[in-house]
Amino acid sequence: MSNFILETRGLTKHYGGVHALDDANFVLSPGEHVAVVGDNGAGKSTFVRQITGVEQRTSGQIFFDGHAVEHAGPLEAREAGIETVFQTLALADDLDVPSNLFLGRELFKFRLGPFSILDRKAMRERTMEALKTTAVKIPNVDNPIRNMSGGQRQCVAIARTAAFASKLVIMDEPTAALGVQETAQVENIIRGLKERGVPLILVSHNLRQVFDLVDRIVVFRRGRIVASLRKDETDGNDIVSYITGVKGSEEAAA
Repeated sequence: MSNFILETRGLTKHYGGVHALDDANFVLSPGEHVAVVGDNGAGKSTFVRQITGVEQRTSGQIFFDGHAVEHAGPLEAREAGIETVFQTLALADDLDVPSNLFLGRELFKFRLGPFSILDRKAMRERTMEALKTTAVKIPNVDNPIRNMSGGQRQCVAIARTAAFASKLVIMDEPTAALGVQETAQVENIIRGLKERGVPLILVSHNLRQVFDLVDRIVVFRRGRIVASLRKDETDGNDIVSYITGVKGSEEAAA
């Protein structure tokens, strides 16, 4: 049985002749928070899409919670215990906050085919609990998502992920479009996940954020992992050197 909650061996994704991800060997321990960094097009989001089943890998293996997995899609990955905040957010604009939090996992008073009745009261109560736990402030949870600011929408997506986090949380650039206050709110959610012992993969360009929040930093460059460094054994200049290729391209052992 593996000691890692997540492991990839030789994970590779090609789009025709483009090698977006090449031979990625990656491990994540229980409770560990790891940042994935790199320049645009380095392979970070491609890596996330393979783990979460958004795309099917060209080759390689993925082990999650001690078992080899072949997630057919994001829903299957979520059912296995992987909660993800994608850059696209995956929110339903015409639905309110409780409906978005419980999208795909609705609560019912009873289920009888087309005559099933949603338990809207229970979903609303649990939504309010989730928002309180994550310190996300939404003035009116009954508003459709389309009427909310970009920051509020992002916080709803992150609150949903944190509320249902079970075995692994992945956040792909969760604060890229947020202001200072909303960014601080998201960072506090991440710290809360750490306190709960929930492992996290954080994709981020923000090195200040990375050094504040994670245990280890994995650097991607041109589709390959070129470094895996403990936060307390490196610094921003060192990381930038790997991102830009100033330092060697050999893959570092985790």
